[in-house]
Amino acid sequence: MVIRQAVLNDVPAVMALVKAVVPLMNAAGNWQWDDTYPNPEVFEKDIDLQQLWLADIEGAVVGIAAITTDQDEEYAQVGWDLNETAIVTHRLAVSPDHQGKGIALALMQQAEKVAIERQIPVLRVDTNSENEATQRLFPKLGYAFAGEIDLAFRPGLRFYCYEKRLNLN
Repeated sequence: MVIRQAVLNDVPAVMALVKAVVPLMNAAGNWQWDDTYPNPEVFEKDIDLQQLWLADIEGAVVGIAAITTDQDEEYAQVGWDLNETAIVTHRLAVSPDHQGKGIALALMQQAEKVAIERQIPVLRVDTNSENEATQRLFPKLGYAFAGEIDLAFRPGLRFYCYEKRLNLN
């Protein structure tokens, strides 16, 4: 498996992964993604900003993560200082055919590498309250549960926030 930055030619494969993941998310009661989000424009913007990372196995896109500094204003609900720069992982997904193989772990480790390279000691992530897999994964990676929020663009859903602080001295 190779973790690499996405290019525009990857968008069809990324969207195919999203289309495979959404029904499984919905079946588990996780309505974070649907037919309208995330869409090609979201991923094209991520690529333009050089913040979309892929897990690639023999040329197949099997996982995605946007590794950004974008913090939703709702993060303030858990007491986070939004003026503090943080590496934030968004749009983390793994192909249904490759789940349980350490792909999400590798993408989260890439977020940490980006944080270290950019000398940003704070990592943050949120996940839908129904996403049990990420709720197990994040603490294993040293993320601490910070609280629960709602997001304006997904009314009625609850999201759990996690933070990890690195010692970069």
